[in-house]
Amino acid sequence: MMRYLLGEQLEELPAGGVHSPMEEWEERPAVVVVSSREAHAALEHTGMRFEGKIDLREVNFCKLESQAECLVGSLCIPKLLDVTDGRYRVMFLVNHKNIVLIDDTDFTYRQIQHIRRNRSNQGDTKERFLYNFLLEIISRDVSVLSQYEKRLMDLDEQVIHDKLYDFQSHFTRIRRELLVLRGYYDELVDFAEELEENENGFFAQKQLLYFGTITGRADRLLGKTGYLLEYAKQVQDGYQARVSEEQNSNMQFLTVLSTVFFPLTLITGWYGMNFQNMPELKSGYPFVIVLSILVVVLCVLIFKKKKMF
Repeated sequence: MMRYLLGEQLEELPAGGVHSPMEEWEERPAVVVVSSREAHAALEHTGMRFEGKIDLREVNFCKLESQAECLVGSLCIPKLLDVTDGRYRVMFLVNHKNIVLIDDTDFTYRQIQHIRRNRSNQGDTKERFLYNFLLEIISRDVSVLSQYEKRLMDLDEQVIHDKLYDFQSHFTRIRRELLVLRGYYDELVDFAEELEENENGFFAQKQLLYFGTITGRADRLLGKTGYLLEYAKQVQDGYQARVSEEQNSNMQFLTVLSTVFFPLTLITGWYGMNFQNMPELKSGYPFVIVLSILVVVLCVLIFKKKKMF
């Protein structure tokens, strides 16, 4: 368990466990980071009554729930290195004074350390802390989306230069990951808007502008992801056009071959009947060879004139 007093600088308290005297917990507003096992004791010390079950395995969406004595938030955050399968799952509970963050990994601790290193105002109020925390979570997403754009541009370049090998597997993975991110940012926009609504009045009215900033950031990320999905559709259309063009070229080649060999097949079929009174039966072999060559040359000239190859 970690405990930080809110202020211009987050003051990390010595690890005293949830069995520290109650007076120590009532000094100043604080942020408490605990695991699922420590959650109920931490909630008791911070004076929060949570009506529900604390199970991070059931956190599959970003959502907010207002209860009588606290505000409950769930964050299901895709791991940027493993978007489709990896998730960080965090719960937080807020009342008029404290914030309790529940996380069974070191993800939340790392975000707070980033805040302590990089921000001058680390959280003088709980609204400012939540703003810093949510902003830290999405701080790398713009650069990650730029990397997706570069990957799509590389695929587009491969299509232009007819390097279509393994295109489909790379494209499918990128599109699937972008769809996951779009769903995540959509949830995050709704999540931040619900924080702005401040239904139970746990936040100071003049501090709600922080959550408006988060809504704007998440909405821009959602828009960028939508643009990338549209770009991906254009790249896929270009790929399909190239594949169709290649198939048409192959079909055209096969058509030319079929057209050339059809009269040859007719000639060989005709002269292969070997009727007794055929005038060319004894000396027709050279004639058939010359006729076949003439047919091939004639077909080639016709196809060249029609620019079929």
